[in-house]
Amino acid sequence: MNRFSKILCAVDFDINCAPLIGLAHILCANSNAELHLLHVARVPAADQDVPLPLPHDPWWEKQAREQLSGLASKVLNGSIAYELHVSSGVPERDIVHFADKLSADLIVIGTHGRTGISHLVLGSVAEEVIRKANCAVITLKSGKSSP
Repeated sequence: MNRFSKILCAVDFDINCAPLIGLAHILCANSNAELHLLHVARVPAADQDVPLPLPHDPWWEKQAREQLSGLASKVLNGSIAYELHVSSGVPERDIVHFADKLSADLIVIGTHGRTGISHLVLGSVAEEVIRKANCAVITLKSGKSSP
């Protein structure tokens, strides 16, 4: 099995997030790797011509940090050390950027398994991360596909 030193698990709070964190935990335990849990709250990108002054410490980041902390505590149950990271941005861009900044060896990310029109309209964060990441990426398909 590959040995990883830093694993980034990107969490979007869908129905698949607990198994996703569980998978990242197993991979970290097998590699003695650091676990970093990341949630990126989507905000319009600068190129969308939307003036968007963000507050210094937005309420949605606080809420996401609390949710991520509770989820990590429940799933990991103190069995492994981890770091939480929450930011506002464009997930498909910022996950890759954060992985690079962290020098992550692996990104663990969920996918909704959308196809057809819903995939064209909603896009795929996981697909974009796979395409642009400078490290290995493991995806876990959601147990229930979204419309």
